Amino acid sequence: MPRFLIEVPHENSKDACERAMNAFMATGSHFLTNADWGCYDGAHKAWLLVEVENKDQATQILPSLFRAKANIVELKRLNYQNADSAIEDHSGADPA
Repeated sequence: MPRFLIEVPHENSKDACERAMNAFMATGSHFLTNADWGCYDGAHKAWLLVEVENKDQATQILPSLFRAKANIVELKRLNYQNADSAIEDHSGADPA
């Protein structure tokens, strides 16, 4: 099943942190406890690793308040067998 890294930013304030954590708790305690929070180090974001079918399902996991601001990235592991095809399929822009 595909894996996704979900990054959920929020504002740099005590109130914003509290709102974010409360929103995750209201969604279900496993979202709060499975998220990694950067607030204690000044990075006001939460990160989740999830296994779902697609980005839409990953988006639906989040509290609605944070869906529009979330960054969702599908993760792929590379190994010796698939590294060449990953490079050939690369869709990113070449550095200038």
